[in-house]
Amino acid sequence: MGFWEVTLSLLNGLEQTCLIFALTLVLALPLGLVISFGSMSRFKPLAYITKIFVWIIRGVPLMLQIIIVFYVPGFVLGTPLFSRFGSVIAAFVINYACYFSEIYRGGIESISKGQYEAGQVLGMTKSQIFFKVVLMQVVKRILAPMSNEVITLVKDTALARVIMIVEIIQAAQNFAAYGLMWPLFYTAVFYLVFVGLLSLLFGYLEKKLDYYKA
Repeated sequence: MGFWEVTLSLLNGLEQTCLIFALTLVLALPLGLVISFGSMSRFKPLAYITKIFVWIIRGVPLMLQIIIVFYVPGFVLGTPLFSRFGSVIAAFVINYACYFSEIYRGGIESISKGQYEAGQVLGMTKSQIFFKVVLMQVVKRILAPMSNEVITLVKDTALARVIMIVEIIQAAQNFAAYGLMWPLFYTAVFYLVFVGLLSLLFGYLEKKLDYYKA
């Protein structure tokens, strides 16, 4: 197996990794906001149920969640509820939505009540206050912890191989059958580039949102 043949195979695995990453972000970011509203709800039963759900999801390893989503419906219903790839996406989205929800909640609750009251005095509705006054402040405050979770997501995509999704790590492990171990270490280069680009992006966003800078 030559270097370029290995590289092309890993790039195919990276494509799957990027797809898992992108779909998880696109679906988990808005879902996390919805869950955060549930956990902050004044309707206590909803708030308690949401908090218990988040506690369970955050407390159970993501690998186990993937296995549960793929295998348990098959045992209970006699047929899988999702395909292998669909199970991975469902597990990742639910897991990361719960983590994102706690980041959102912390950001929203960090905004002083005075700003809400000032908006009400100006005759703004609750939705106007949130989107025009609060939202950008929340984005600025949660950007650093959110960037950590997003970078963690890049590395967590490797867990998809637990149900034989051929992401980049699984693609590298397939070469072990030919007695080649170096492709596994070679994947580190792809991860470092991926994470490096994300770090540059988040660094740029932090500077753009640094409106308190002199």
